[in-house]
Amino acid sequence: MAIVDLVMPKLGESITEATILKWHKKPGDTVKEDETVLEIATDKVDSEVPSTASGTITALLFNVNDVVPVGTVIATIETAAGAAVAETPTPVIAAPQPAPAAAEIPYVPSPSSAAVTGASHGPRFYSPLVLNIAGSEGISMTELEAVPGTGNEGRVTKKDILEYVANKKSGNAQAKQEAIVSPPEVKSQEKAAPKMEVPAVIETAPDAYTGSNVEIIEMDRMRKLIAKHMVDSKRTSPHVTSFAEADVTNMVLWREKVKKEFERRENTKITFTPLFIDCLTRVIKKYPIINSSVDGERIIIKKDINIGMATALPSGNLIVPVIKNADYLNLVGLSKSVNTLADSARNNKLRPDDTTGGTFTLTNVGTFGSLMGTPIINQPQVAIMAVGAIKKRPVVIETEQGDTIGIRHMMYISLSYDHRIVDGSIGASFLTAVAKEFESWDIERTW
Repeated sequence: MAIVDLVMPKLGESITEATILKWHKKPGDTVKEDETVLEIATDKVDSEVPSTASGTITALLFNVNDVVPVGTVIATIETAAGAAVAETPTPVIAAPQPAPAAAEIPYVPSPSSAAVTGASHGPRFYSPLVLNIAGSEGISMTELEAVPGTGNEGRVTKKDILEYVANKKSGNAQAKQEAIVSPPEVKSQEKAAPKMEVPAVIETAPDAYTGSNVEIIEMDRMRKLIAKHMVDSKRTSPHVTSFAEADVTNMVLWREKVKKEFERRENTKITFTPLFIDCLTRVIKKYPIINSSVDGERIIIKKDINIGMATALPSGNLIVPVIKNADYLNLVGLSKSVNTLADSARNNKLRPDDTTGGTFTLTNVGTFGSLMGTPIINQPQVAIMAVGAIKKRPVVIETEQGDTIGIRHMMYISLSYDHRIVDGSIGASFLTAVAKEFESWDIERTW
């Protein structure tokens, strides 16, 4: 027999921990390789963690609502002799690595100290996830102390805080009263509790609108995170935006010619997005500075070309799933990746790995009718390109026999770039090269 460690998966460069939402297995249960063992949550996405081997669950090392650092062993699995070991991770699960030092993650409990020390004696513990939600919703520590907890020894769980927020927004009287009345020991507890990091979103007191003909809508948590990300990006990168116009007539005619046969043979639709990405990857190789990031006074050139595609969700929020190694995919591979990621995003089925590792982002503002846009850079990248709506327009066509006027399919494209390392000459040259790549699409091309 062999014991295999199941570890908390790597969730991206900026994610160091995750909260356990639900265990699907208990000690003694059998599990197959790639079968879901538990559900986890981060600030970006909820996800399922699959088993790395087939066998029997021997131990679960953390409880529901515990916050666990990436790379920490969370369960053990007993496998038959000769079974695969945990050092060969799946694409989602990272190889075991030493847990971060306690000083680096001050608010993460160990398995023996995950519970609070007592609801009425000593400071009350809150997981980073609960604190993040509270901060996003504008709930003070004093108010948080009054939220009743259903977790172990009265801990406030994710469900508790979300229910409290929902009750507060609906004007529930009990929620209001709990927000005002706090226990006598709140002051001392408030000093001991970890400080919440509140997203930099400008708030205006609702009282200023009393009696006005307005509707006040609270931002949801995802919208607040997006707002913070956008503000941080503007604060980090000096943005410059360049514009170009592209004649995409060949693209339009080619897609119209092949789309029915493409869908019949490949069992997936072909949109303009994979065509744009196909062109982008070729131009990025000629301008590698566009595919980079900034680390202090160092420029990090990325060898992998991972294209993020901004995707609108039914809620109106935005998420950016990433096509890894896009330059290695043909049109069939790009189309299937684009459609699969877009469908997963709309149905809340993205994995943590699906939204990390991007090196350049494409956003299609033309989907909703916009002619052009000035997109904000998706940090830590240094550039983002927007494509506008494709419109038929009369344009001058230059030929050897002279200039003529013709009806062409035209599109504006724009590039926002980080002026710390991308100068106007490079940014404009890259954008012009992309436009030419679009215009030179081979109408006789096979996929």
